[in-house]
Amino acid sequence: MASKIVIRSFGRSFDISARFFLIAGPCVVESEKLVFTVADKLADISARLMIPVIFKSSYKKANRTSSKSFRSIGVKKALTILGKLGQRFDVSVLTDIHSEEEAKMAAEYVDILQIPALLSRQTELMEAAGKSGRIVNIKKGQFMSPYDISYAAEKVALTGNKKILITERGTTFGYNNLIVDMRAFPVMKKYGYPVVFDATHSVQLPSSRGGSSGGDASFIVPLAASAVAAGADGVFIETHPEPSKALSDGASMLKLSKLEGLTERLISINRIVKESV
Repeated sequence: MASKIVIRSFGRSFDISARFFLIAGPCVVESEKLVFTVADKLADISARLMIPVIFKSSYKKANRTSSKSFRSIGVKKALTILGKLGQRFDVSVLTDIHSEEEAKMAAEYVDILQIPALLSRQTELMEAAGKSGRIVNIKKGQFMSPYDISYAAEKVALTGNKKILITERGTTFGYNNLIVDMRAFPVMKKYGYPVVFDATHSVQLPSSRGGSSGGDASFIVPLAASAVAAGADGVFIETHPEPSKALSDGASMLKLSKLEGLTERLISINRIVKESV
């Protein structure tokens, strides 16, 4: 049986292994002003809807289609901002890592280490994340079946760390497209870890812009609703006040002003699902 996974959500503690939760924030740390603006809104949503919220933002985007794409404002600078945000808002912070060295470094600033989908078979990376003692969120690779994610989770669990989340983010469908198989949620829930749906990366159109990824944000709402109905325990949503001006993944991000309404809808669906079990 998986361990309890306790997070801080704007001054309160929640066991997210036992209730619906939200992971949200801008794709990448663009500036301190941006992440604090988004965190303010997430704090309001968490308080009004009484829902646990984890703040997410990448300090570096290493997995880029083109070398010309934006990657970071600076690793140390971005991690310092995330550490400051976590302390000021008393919220658990999640960020991506890409190597064993980054696992050790990022663990000094954040609470949750995320394994990017494209790195979900990197054994040493997951072992390093597990050994950090932090919560580990494993994104299921676009090339990976829901059955295979159990082996990825096992790599972390064998370090003695069972604070694990598993995230569905779509499966490669031909070129430049992703689909979401809703059967994945009941399959992955059998492994005993909270299962998250990444509602924004799942609507990406990878490398469709000739050197960068596009996306269709109009599908965020129906896919997120479907995933929760299929049993997802939490939802991951990248959000930005002005997605069209975002430095990374703007085409697939949800506008910040729309986040509360969607979250209310997802909470209602989750309640119906739990009452019907």
